[in-house]
Amino acid sequence: MATANGSNDLSSEMEVDAFRRLFPLRFHERHLLESIRPDGRPLGRARETTISLGAVASANGSALAKIGCTTMLAAVKLEVMTPKAESPDEGCIAIDFHMPPICSPLVRPGRPAEAAPVISKQLSDTILSSGMIDLKELSLVSGKAAWMAYLDIYCLDADGALFDAALLSAVAAFSHLQIPVVSLNDDGRIVLISEENSGAMWEKEPVNKEKRKLKLESCTILLDMRAPQELHSGRPFS
Repeated sequence: MATANGSNDLSSEMEVDAFRRLFPLRFHERHLLESIRPDGRPLGRARETTISLGAVASANGSALAKIGCTTMLAAVKLEVMTPKAESPDEGCIAIDFHMPPICSPLVRPGRPAEAAPVISKQLSDTILSSGMIDLKELSLVSGKAAWMAYLDIYCLDADGALFDAALLSAVAAFSHLQIPVVSLNDDGRIVLISEENSGAMWEKEPVNKEKRKLKLESCTILLDMRAPQELHSGRPFS
């Protein structure tokens, strides 16, 4: 009897898997009608979210963020640059998002992921337009020297909510950012004072926590979708 029940369970699992592969949209629609997700979560329940600061020892600021299995590693490196003429009292931020083949079977070696440049632009637009970072805090000498902050975000596991996880890791990395203490030498060059004194933190809160209004155009909203659900959903938002 136990063997028969085991065979029936296996057969049922194979039928469900075949239905999911052949009719993915209908598969997710049926779960939506039952108010449950394929992974067993209710529609309003998000996956566990964790943040670990200081994940990259060689970076000036870094963080590892996870939403469920989706994993992002963000690192900020600072370099001295000459500020732009139109903004002599401000530094700059350059943002790059990477999706190596290890993050998803949909990403092939030698072929860049289609989502990578889209998410990279979304991150740049969001961070730079939101005023989350005060660029004046990156100024060293007006018109002569400022910090250039290179933010690199690596997707280690792509299981949905990529932009949310990437933005979370970016905010965490900037909140962990330590600006080195520097001085102007006799030759007019910026030099580090010492490794021991390179832990000066931001004097101001770098993250703007002001809530923003959002106009919704869909009658059904799913929180924290995994990768298969995102493939068959409408426009995502964060």
